[in-house]
Amino acid sequence: MLRTRLIVKVSLAGMAVLSMGMASSQDYPNRPVRLIVPLAVGGGMDTIARGVAPKLSETLGKAIIVDNRPGAGGSVGAEITAHAVPDGYTIMMASASLVTNVLLYPARYDPGKDFAAISQVSAQPYVLISIPSIPATTAKELIAYAKANPGRLNYASSGNGGLIHLTTELFQSMTGTRLVHIPFGGMGAAYPDILSGRIQVAFPSTISAMPHIKSGRLRALAVTSRVRIKTLPDVPPLGEAGVPGFDVTQWYGLLAPAATPRVIIERLHRETVTVLKLPDVVGRMASDGSDPIGSTSAHFTAHVRSEIQKWTKVVKDAGIRGE
Repeated sequence: MLRTRLIVKVSLAGMAVLSMGMASSQDYPNRPVRLIVPLAVGGGMDTIARGVAPKLSETLGKAIIVDNRPGAGGSVGAEITAHAVPDGYTIMMASASLVTNVLLYPARYDPGKDFAAISQVSAQPYVLISIPSIPATTAKELIAYAKANPGRLNYASSGNGGLIHLTTELFQSMTGTRLVHIPFGGMGAAYPDILSGRIQVAFPSTISAMPHIKSGRLRALAVTSRVRIKTLPDVPPLGEAGVPGFDVTQWYGLLAPAATPRVIIERLHRETVTVLKLPDVVGRMASDGSDPIGSTSAHFTAHVRSEIQKWTKVVKDAGIRGE
């Protein structure tokens, strides 16, 4: 009899907890939501987050508070999110560094298990550029020149293990070329050396390279996406320009802790898609060389998994180690 009462009490307690969780999900959100940005104020991710957050606040009916938590290349903010209470009140803007960081440095999160995907927000390709003194006006010509002159061309990156570094390593692997890596503390710091000719090749973002491309000081040879982009309509994708299958984009997307209720993930997804269709949001992203995405949770999950597979192979094949 005592055992029966105990079972009943435990069952009722479990039902109470379940009903509280369901009620909490149904009236979500009933207080401000924290949007963690794991990088510093002013960067590309922060710009995207602060462009989306006010609109998302309007559609949700509660404030979205952007909380910059930089450190360890984004790992600090990712760890905070991964271990936050999974109630929908802590979400994160993530990028490809979510994946690449754990391949190079110790981290207290698993990008494939510790997060629930809400939606990919945007995608921005890189552009393969060279200085005019290099005898190459197309990507195919650059590849031929690099093969004929192994180790002669220097390339810039935003830092060891960053996505631009890994993109260039992938390019070398797929083309059989050998370039010399010169890492900088961000691509902004690399431009003086690029424009002076010390660095001959790079994969910068389209938005940062555009002024120098327009002035003729740099040549745009190809973009890293599968398709042409609006900001450089005459520049072919690398897949069409001699490197079939090449596809790299810097992406941003929204994630929540893994155990966040499905109903909350679905609500956040719906509102995010609505925001990404707003003309002013589309226009703002276009001015930065980005395209709004608004993918489903399932598609974004698949994208993150494909990124894990791709960059794990690149890091292993190139023997890249964290510094």
